[in-house]
This record gives sequence, structure tokens and C-alpha cells, in this order.
Amino acid sequence: MKIVQIGTGGFGKNHARILSQLGVLSAICDMNESRAEEFGKKYSVNYYSSLDSLMDSEQFDAAFVCTPTSTHFGIAKKLLEQKKNVFVEKPMTYLSHEGEELLELAKKNKVILTSGYIERFNPAVSLVKEYVKAKKYGELIMLEFHRENRMPNHIKDVGIIYDTSVHDIDTAMWLFDDVPEVVFARSGKIRHEHEDFATIMLGFKDNRVAIISSNWITPIRVRKFIAVCGDAIISSDFITQEVKIETSSGAEIPRKEMEEPLLLEIKNFISAIEGKDTIRVKAEDAVNTTKIAEAALLSSQKGTPIYLDLK
Repeated sequence: MKIVQIGTGGFGKNHARILSQLGVLSAICDMNESRAEEFGKKYSVNYYSSLDSLMDSEQFDAAFVCTPTSTHFGIAKKLLEQKKNVFVEKPMTYLSHEGEELLELAKKNKVILTSGYIERFNPAVSLVKEYVKAKKYGELIMLEFHRENRMPNHIKDVGIIYDTSVHDIDTAMWLFDDVPEVVFARSGKIRHEHEDFATIMLGFKDNRVAIISSNWITPIRVRKFIAVCGDAIISSDFITQEVKIETSSGAEIPRKEMEEPLLLEIKNFISAIEGKDTIRVKAEDAVNTTKIAEAALLSSQKGTPIYLDLK
């Protein structure tokens, strides 16, 4: 299999590293010529500074798009039109109607389109998903997420909702195995051009709720979530991948080993292309996440809840 990497800044360099480790990286593309050359030589593959030159010169099966969000739609559309399997870093598009257009194009050309909602591959989330699915600790009632850090230097074109909160929006839908009916949000900006703090409430059916708090103000890095079930509180840390279960009979920590979620995510994409596995993050999921992010921004601006009709 041959896979090309488009964009090597920010998180893209990590994709390139793993694709090279797996022996599937066939070319690098970055509009920054020196960076394209640096990574091309680092991984001993051809490198390009424009998408057109890459597509004219290379034969490949799939592409990773790790460029600024505003460019995702145009790049992914070109690739899908050429019947390439495409992985787009989150959020898949800035506008949900663009995501829907990509989704339809992928269906038409019978290729895989997915987006980088990496927390579905975090072992801590996977374990909680197993517990919830089996109802080991009763029904899942409430989720609470906290993501705090200083703003990453590579984020230029979106605020914290599209860059950070989307991870937890997707994770909430994954754990509830449902889409929310209503969104209510508050956000603001203190130090940045876009919103740099936000709290979002997602209301699901049967009065289940997810509360998502994110900010680029706090000087320390926090990535945690709590799942409140009928018979237990499950606390998890996205960074350490530790899971702690507290019940009426005491507390336990069931897992210790670490795995790299990005490696698991990329392996799932490759296996899905080969027909050996189903894709874990469907394009429809990525579109719904963008619709919820849009609703959260609108709710914050209007000061009112936004009701949704998602599928």
C-alpha cells in the first residue's frame, strides 16, 4: 500500500512518523518547500510543495490531509474525485455542508473517508466504552470532560471549540452511542483572536447529558473525563490512559499499560482500506461533530439552546 502525507506541521509530523514506521509512506507534500524537503529526506520518499504536482507524479492508494482546517475541503475534494481513500485531521471541515459534500463524493466513488477523532482509539476510552456497552456498572447517565492547556502555536484559523472541544463532542457521541438533541454553550476570548474558553452542554434523550469544558488559558495540561453510571463513577485520564472505577465497595484501577492512539487510528484506516476491518470514525460522525460545533458557537452568540435533528 502507498500512502501520501499532505501537511507536516503541527500534528502532521506524527502521522508521517507512524506511516513511515508501518512502511506505507510513499510521498510528502507541504507548501513550505523546506519542510517538504526536510521530511522527504528524513523518510527517504519523494516530496512536493503542491498537491497538483504530487497527484501528477505519484501513484497512491490513500492520503492523509493534515493542513489548516480552512484548506481541508478543497484538498479532500480533489483527492476523492480521483477515487483516493482520504483521512482528514479533525475537524473534517469548518462548515458542515462542505463535510456533507465530501461524504457524498466518497460514497459515489466507493472510497473511505474518515477524520482524526483520535480519542476513540485511546485505550482509556475503549475500556469505558466496553463497560458502557456491557452495562457493567449500570446505565451511562452523565459525562464530564475537561481539556485545559495554553494555546498550541500551530493553531491559526479556528478557536477552541473547533480545535479542542470537538474531541469530546465526538467522544460523548461514541460513548452514548447516540447524537444529542440540544446544545447549549458559553464561550469567550481573553488572549486570542478566536474563542479561547468554552463550556458546552449536550442534551441526549432520556435526560442524559455531556458537559464539555475547554480552555487555552490554564498553564497546565489537563485531559480528563468522568463517566457517571448507575452503579459507579469512572474517572479517566486521556494522557496517562489510567482508568479509576469507584463503587460502593471501593475503588480499583484496572489498567496500566500504555498504547499510542495515533498508531491504532492509522492501523484502523489501513485495515479498513484492505477490507479487514470497519472504519471506526465514519464520515457521518465527523459531519455531525461539525454540526454540533456550529450549534455550540451559535448558542454562545445567541445565549439560547440550539435544537438539533441529527441522524
